Amino acid sequence: MPKSPLKILSEPDLSRLIEMAWEDRTPFDAIEKTFGLPEPQVIAIMRRELKRRSFELWRKRVTGRATKHAALRSKLVTRAYCSTQYKQK
Repeated sequence: MPKSPLKILSEPDLSRLIEMAWEDRTPFDAIEKTFGLPEPQVIAIMRRELKRRSFELWRKRVTGRATKHAALRSKLVTRAYCSTQYKQK
């Protein structure tokens, strides 16, 4: 089965995707819902966009992390990010 091509994102969307991927409490499911990209494509984008060492640190950080994988998270957590994370407009 051939790999699906990476989705082309605008610069602001790419920046937001990388930010969401780095956030501990944002699961890959939320990234997929927002950008339509499954976890393997997010990993490929992070590999392409980050410096090698940054990518390695990120992969080590998110691998097996319960908060990045909805199936491993507590069912009590229903949001993708902390309620105080974003400034009120």
